[in-house]
Amino acid sequence: MKVCCNNCGWEGEEEEDLHDNLSQFIGTEHHYKHPLSAYVYTDGVQYLAEKGAAYWLIDKILITTRYKKKLQEWGTWVLHVNPDKTALLECGDGNGNSLHKEKLDYTTFPLEKAELWFQNGVLFLPSEY
Repeated sequence: MKVCCNNCGWEGEEEEDLHDNLSQFIGTEHHYKHPLSAYVYTDGVQYLAEKGAAYWLIDKILITTRYKKKLQEWGTWVLHVNPDKTALLECGDGNGNSLHKEKLDYTTFPLEKAELWFQNGVLFLPSEY
């Protein structure tokens, strides 16, 4: 287990384990309602949020999607984490066009990259499509 660098008590999975486990999600059995946006997300996204301490990422994606009409039908969201723990969260249209970019000053997210897709009110992992 890996403990958060600011000793907040979070114990997440090692990066390799988390990455490998995420690839095992195919489809979903449950939809989890996001209380701030009225959208839902899948088992794989729930696992990522729980094991990667990333509920903030779900909040950021779904709240941004709710208030930006051009993101509400389809979006490919990618979080790129830099070695200095700054990050870039970007939403594209799936055809190489950027629809939204946001710089993050700091994150403890354990992976270098995470990709989530949004379609018609549901946030999911690409493997769950």
